Amino acid sequence: MRLAVLASGRGSNLLAILDAIAHGVLDAQVVGAFSDKAEAPALARARAAGVPAQSASPRGFASRGAFDEHLFSLVDAVQPDLIVCAGYMRLISDAAVAARTGRMINIHPSLLPAFKGLRTHQQALDAGVRVHGASVHFVTAELDGGPVIAQARIPVEAGDDAAALAERVLQREHPLLIATLRELAAGRVALVDARVHFNGHALAAPLQLDAGNRLTQESAA
Repeated sequence: MRLAVLASGRGSNLLAILDAIAHGVLDAQVVGAFSDKAEAPALARARAAGVPAQSASPRGFASRGAFDEHLFSLVDAVQPDLIVCAGYMRLISDAAVAARTGRMINIHPSLLPAFKGLRTHQQALDAGVRVHGASVHFVTAELDGGPVIAQARIPVEAGDDAAALAERVLQREHPLLIATLRELAAGRVALVDARVHFNGHALAAPLQLDAGNRLTQESAA
């Protein structure tokens, strides 16, 4: 599976993907890394691994649509099977999303549909939830609103602040993303009629990452 990775920051999820490929855990190839920030550490990490890396600044374009048309022309040029938004912090235009339905995923640090957008860990603390986590979902025009493929859950502990919670979620984000990519690479996960299908059947609930970093279906109550 040919992967294009979009990132705006440090690129820890990109590094997790590259490590999984290097260790034979994930049957894939990162064919390009892309960012809206020229100085994003993710690009340096990609180049260090021999992955072509490109950036484009939104400031040079009149609209979000014009920027996305340019950026995704760069992405399309590497002919990815799947586009992975891994810490990519820009909203993507409806046209760019619609042209790539079912071929673009995002990892988000909350148990969607709860706590969309930014500051998810503080949102979780403010809401007083006892369980938090991360989700991988197909990208749609709605912010963090696409069909959820898989999730990883962690307990919220007494004394947690946003930084501590973020660090523990990140430790589960990486295996969650790799496990999801493995299922996508094997053809076991697909988006069909706006629903996530697993092994040919529509999922009633997102897959869950277990303690062994495997994705499982929850048993019906």
